Amino acid sequence: MKNKGLMIGCGIGILLVIVVVGFVMWGVGVYNNLVGLDEQVTQSWSQVENQYQRRADLIPNLVNTVKGVAGFEKETYTAVTEARAKVNQINFNSDMLNNPQAFQQFQAAQDNLSSALSRLLVTVENYPELKANENFLQLQSQLEGTENRISVERMKFNQVVQEYNTTIRRFPANFVAGIAGFEQKQYFQAKEGADEAPTVQF
Repeated sequence: MKNKGLMIGCGIGILLVIVVVGFVMWGVGVYNNLVGLDEQVTQSWSQVENQYQRRADLIPNLVNTVKGVAGFEKETYTAVTEARAKVNQINFNSDMLNNPQAFQQFQAAQDNLSSALSRLLVTVENYPELKANENFLQLQSQLEGTENRISVERMKFNQVVQEYNTTIRRFPANFVAGIAGFEQKQYFQAKEGADEAPTVQF
């Protein structure tokens, strides 16, 4: 009888140890998965920044080429230069992906730069000598390609962020995420009014 009670006690003890070890291993697995997803978000963000940097590097050459054309509207290329300067003033790092205000500020600065560049390229249509300038055409082509790459990288970033955010909110992984301090990341969002068709006037 005594031996039977001891065996039952040992069995329960072993079972508890197995449950605790299983729970710890599950927690470690979830934590490691979250770390991997967090790193994917950071890596994807680096690709977005890489394309933004490429665009920023092209702008001075583009502006200088445009400046060389007599009579070109000064306020147009000044707007591009100022928008680029504002973007460069924001010291963005991956920690700010958890900060909605900082992320929106960064996105707004990038959107303003995109708008200024669009205005610059539209204004160029009035200058046939620029449209025939080989250097300008190459820069314009590189800039358009970079804008496309920015769009693609932002889309990829949003996909990775969606996977990460979904994982940290799902039960029961949300317990591990909460304990370990994993927070939701910000998405890139369409610029306000982007869902409305532009007005074209002739």
